[in-house]
Amino acid sequence: MKIKIDQEGCIGCGSCQAICPDVFEMKGDDNKVYVKENEVDKAECVQEAIDICPVQVIKVEK
Repeated sequence: MKIKIDQEGCIGCGSCQAICPDVFEMKGDDNKVYVKENEVDKAECVQEAIDICPVQVIKVEK
């Protein structure tokens, strides 16, 4: 699975990082969320992060 985040739409709330810290991290001067590893096997926490994202900017390509 490949995870993509729409950086323009990300508001940096950190909810995905709180739920799935092995996959998502806040970094950079823009304080946006980035994917730590692009190929991950943490489907349950990734889906939970997708569901909780208030701006729905996390997408998964299989």
